[in-house]
Amino acid sequence: MSTRREFLKKATLATLGAAVPINKADAIGKMVLPMVNINRKTGHGGKLRMNFFPYELKLRHVFTVASYSRSTTPDVQLEITYDGVTGYGEASMPQYLGQSVASVTAFLKKVDLGQFNDPFQLEDILSYVDGLSVGDTAAKAAIDIALHDLVGKLLGAPWYKIWGLNKAKAPSTTFTIGIDTPEVVRQKTRECADRFNILKVKLGRDNDKELIETIREVTKLPIAVDVNQGWKDRQMALDMIYWLKERGIVMVEQPMPKEQKDDIAWITQQSPLPIFADEAIQRLKDIKDVEGAYSGINIKLMKCTGMREAWKMLNYARAIGMKVMVGCMTETSCAVSAAAQLSPAVDFADLDGNLLIANDRFRGMEVVKGKITLPDRPGIGIVKTSSKV
Repeated sequence: MSTRREFLKKATLATLGAAVPINKADAIGKMVLPMVNINRKTGHGGKLRMNFFPYELKLRHVFTVASYSRSTTPDVQLEITYDGVTGYGEASMPQYLGQSVASVTAFLKKVDLGQFNDPFQLEDILSYVDGLSVGDTAAKAAIDIALHDLVGKLLGAPWYKIWGLNKAKAPSTTFTIGIDTPEVVRQKTRECADRFNILKVKLGRDNDKELIETIREVTKLPIAVDVNQGWKDRQMALDMIYWLKERGIVMVEQPMPKEQKDDIAWITQQSPLPIFADEAIQRLKDIKDVEGAYSGINIKLMKCTGMREAWKMLNYARAIGMKVMVGCMTETSCAVSAAAQLSPAVDFADLDGNLLIANDRFRGMEVVKGKITLPDRPGIGIVKTSSKV
């Protein structure tokens, strides 16, 4: 088995030296991916076997955004095994996705991976999975992440290397300060000001200025803000953005409801800060709809069905001159480390979801002096910890 894996690793990685065309036409198609599907017999590997189970994520602090608060996040953990090797994935379901443990498990029960005997055929497998329903993006992401972890392990290489990225270029991640009382905000800011290089603040309520000024009492770190569609008037939003610029804010995420695209485009044209789409962007097909209305897009694996489509989205956005941010939900180090494989190619990263929970099952991507640090372990780079299910 080790001889076969070494051959596959060399055969696949040898193809990565060729330049990948990055233009608007190619970015939509399969050829944008440096990963190639190898047409060969897989030997004695057998079929793909999948297992999954619910796992509730416990938050360290109550998490509040413009429209709701929560202290837990429903989650489903997933494993795919082939040839004695296991890949790990997960589906995280924050409230606004409209998915649940019941919907995720119902979808996964429909998936028959036993019909496939070659995990390297990612396009075929994931196209089949995607075709089973219109939505269920988090459930599809769980399968996608586990397959990428599995294939990377079979190749003996992390995905940032398979994609031809330099891990030294991974940016600092933001760390989120949720909406809370001034006292709690000061406390949270003090706790993270020495460990991170950039903060992220949730806005969208009537105390936005107070929240920013409270944080500025504690630190001068750069701040990214996520309004979560909370502002409704475009002139007020633009005035607020200018006010934020004067206080060290570096980017604004989803300032208004996604339905107000013309208003957002008007803001983007006049804004001194880049405006990123979050709720307005889900999958690859949505990028065309937000082009011209936003400066950039926020890619999240739970919304776009996983790493395969995220890589396509990144390349397409770059091809049309948009900035790229990679984000996450409240997730274990499994999904966060999967998203982090993209991080050397993005402008902003918001990959703190695993730091917000108290019961992580894995160790993977780490934040060292505020910067995303990718391990050299194969696949998505995770190992299981002693946490109990």
